[in-house]
Amino acid sequence: MKLMTHVVVGYPTIASTIQIVKAMEQAGADYVELQIPFSDPIADGPTIMKACDIALKNGITVRDCLKVMKTLSNKVSIPLFFMGYYNTVFHFGVDAFCKQAKAAGAYGLIIPDMPPDEEEHEHFIKACRTHHLAQIRVITPASSNERMKLNAQVADEFVYCVSHYGVTGSNADFKKSLKPYIARVKKYFNLPIALGFGISKPSHIRAIKDIVDIAIVGSAIIKIIDKYKNPKTRIREIKKFIQDILI
Repeated sequence: MKLMTHVVVGYPTIASTIQIVKAMEQAGADYVELQIPFSDPIADGPTIMKACDIALKNGITVRDCLKVMKTLSNKVSIPLFFMGYYNTVFHFGVDAFCKQAKAAGAYGLIIPDMPPDEEEHEHFIKACRTHHLAQIRVITPASSNERMKLNAQVADEFVYCVSHYGVTGSNADFKKSLKPYIARVKKYFNLPIALGFGISKPSHIRAIKDIVDIAIVGSAIIKIIDKYKNPKTRIREIKKFIQDILI
């Protein structure tokens, strides 16, 4: 199973973001999402929302995020994705953003609030394809079969499945609750399946490793960044967390 980890660019600082992503690769992460901080990140929980708020208060801009992507793409060899919200892309300019993201070294974009229905007006998928960026479709257990079919027609690389089932209770219950959802996804998507939301320890990885291809860990790592203020300790703990979760 592969692992995708997550940072909010500029949280707590730009320099620490660069150090953290390098450490993530060293510890075994296969992909990293670089989240562009946004004032209303509707798909994120309170931990990531707080990180976005602090990054914005630090003055982080989209151009800062592009610079961080450029720096990191020269320092790590794993695929790096920008994660963000369509308002940010729209205000920057769809084609301009995609062009500059690719030039900075982004492998792809994860924009959860950009439905394929709007492509006729927004031309987001077209811009991604013009500039050779993977655009990752995001679905949830609430997605209808019709929505899954529509997203599957335009999906690249892998499908990002949000689990609303949480991870409380036994691993067997967690796995049991996910199986019908993942089976439905596989009916429509002939791509690797990534699962995020609430994955925070090795037992969660063990529960899903035979039903999905990629585990996504976000808030659990942000909480480590929150907890450890000393940069060396923070890096050590992030590496340990990733290595432990992959055992």
